[in-house]
Amino acid sequence: MYPSDFEAAPAPIRITLLAALCHVRQAEITDGLVELLVQLVHKISVRAEKKVEGELNAEFRRVHGKSGILVKLATAALGLPEEIVRKALYPVVGKRTLEDIIAEAKANEKEFNTRVRTKLRGSYSHHYRRGLPKLLRAVTFGCSNDTFRPVMDALDLLERYADSDEDFYAASEVVPLEHVVPEDWKEAVVDPDTWLVERIPYELCVLVALRKAIRRREILVEGGNTWRNPDHDLPVDFEDNRDVHYEARAKPRDPADFIADLKKRHVAALDRLNKGVKKHATGGVRITKKKGEAWISVPPVGTNMGIRRVADGTAAVAGMEADTEVALRRTRRMFVNRDNLRAAIRTVVNKTLEARDISRWGPGTACASDSRKFGSWSANFITE
Repeated sequence: MYPSDFEAAPAPIRITLLAALCHVRQAEITDGLVELLVQLVHKISVRAEKKVEGELNAEFRRVHGKSGILVKLATAALGLPEEIVRKALYPVVGKRTLEDIIAEAKANEKEFNTRVRTKLRGSYSHHYRRGLPKLLRAVTFGCSNDTFRPVMDALDLLERYADSDEDFYAASEVVPLEHVVPEDWKEAVVDPDTWLVERIPYELCVLVALRKAIRRREILVEGGNTWRNPDHDLPVDFEDNRDVHYEARAKPRDPADFIADLKKRHVAALDRLNKGVKKHATGGVRITKKKGEAWISVPPVGTNMGIRRVADGTAAVAGMEADTEVALRRTRRMFVNRDNLRAAIRTVVNKTLEARDISRWGPGTACASDSRKFGSWSANFITE
C-alpha cells in the first residue's frame, strides 16, 4: 500500500496499520535506548583504560634491561633444554632479579586496575551519572534466569536510591554483590572500616554486569525486538521436536560438532585471506599494525563508483552528452563543498516542511531523510 492509498482505505485497515506502525516504532525506540546504554557503558570503560595505558607507558620501568634479560633466558633455555631451571637459568639471571620482575609485574597490574577504577569513577560521577539513571528508567528489564537475579535486584536498589544524596547504602539494605561486583572491585566498593557499600563504584559494577548480561541475552528487555525474550525466538513445539528443527537449520545437536565445524570454516576463511593477501587480490583488505599490534584493515563499504567510472558510464549511454573526467573533477572541486551541501539540505528540508500536512504531523520543525535520521559529514557527503 502506498501512502496515497492510506486515506482511501477503510477505517479498520487504517487503524490496524497505524497500530502495527506504532508497535514497530516503539520496539525500535526501545532497542535504540538499549543500544545507547550498552555503548555508553563500554565507552566509559574503554576511555578509562586508554587514558591509564597512556599514563603508564609514559612512565619508566623500575627493572631496567628486561629485554636483555629475556634474551639471556631464552638463550639459556634453548642451549640447555634438558637441564633443570635452577642449573640452566639461575646462573644466567639471578633468582632475585626474576622475583623483582614478577613483583613489578604484579604491582603494575594492581596499579593499572586501581587507576582504571579512579578514572571510571571520575568520568561517571562528573558526567555520565546524570543521564544513565534516566536511561535505565526508560527501559523495563526482565530475567528468567535465577543466576542473574542479583543483577535485577541491584537494578531495583539503584531505582530506590535514584533521588538520594547519600554516599553509601544504608546498613539495613541487602546489597547484592555476587554476580554483580568483580573480585578486584570489592575493595573499592565496600568500605573496610564500616563495611558499607559505596554507591558510585557499585553503580558502575551494576552497569557493567547489566551490559554483559544483556549481550548474552540473560537479561531481556520488555517491548524490544533485538533484546526481547530469547524464549520467544523458538517455535512453540521446539522442545517436542528438537530433531526436526535442528535438521531444518542444518545444525548438529552436539555442541562439540558445532564448534568443530565453526573452527573448520574459520580456518578455511583465514587460509583464503592469507592466499589473497599474497596475491594482492583482497579488494583492499590488508594486514597492518596499530599500536604495535597486528590488525586486519578493511576498506569502508561504498559504491566503488569513482569519478573516472562515472565518466565512462555517461559516455556509454546513448543519447547522453558525455562528461569527461576533467569536467567532473572541476565540478566537484568548484561546487561540491560543505556550504553547498548544507544549502541543498536546507532546500530539501524546507520543501518537505512546506508539503507536510500540519493537521497530521503538527507544527514541528524536525525533518529526516527516512523518517528517522539525516546526517552528513565533511568526509562522506552521502550518508545513512
